[in-house]
Amino acid sequence: MKRIRSAHSAPVIPAPLKVQGAPPQVGAGQPYTIEYYYKVQWGHQEEFLQLFLKNHYPLLENIRGTGRILALKIETPAYHTTEDGRWDYRVTIRYKDSTVATTANPDEEAFKKELWPDQATFAKEEQRRFEILLAHWDLPVTDITAAK
Repeated sequence: MKRIRSAHSAPVIPAPLKVQGAPPQVGAGQPYTIEYYYKVQWGHQEEFLQLFLKNHYPLLENIRGTGRILALKIETPAYHTTEDGRWDYRVTIRYKDSTVATTANPDEEAFKKELWPDQATFAKEEQRRFEILLAHWDLPVTDITAAK
């Protein structure tokens, strides 16, 4: 005679106490950090960086002067990775809060006209910067370093 195992005798596997996943950003009114990644056509990294530093970085610095941006950092990897995981530049911006990070800056157009009176050249160079860009993505991040 065969024994039939009852459902009650099945091994019990405990459920995880906490579901894994990305932790939420900090609460309202707290600084909010976003990493912006840029992957450039091979061989055009220096051209992209020059255009970025000429035509976008000064705008970010002006915005920082308003208090909307608390910190700004530009990085490049020291070594190469696989092509599908490659990025050439990461710009990390720490904003005053999530609202500032996700809403348009009312001063941006005025800053652009002030910084680049020759708007035709500015537009042409910005178009070129995006022509040589293969990919761009934004990644909001949360610092979960344990407090001391």
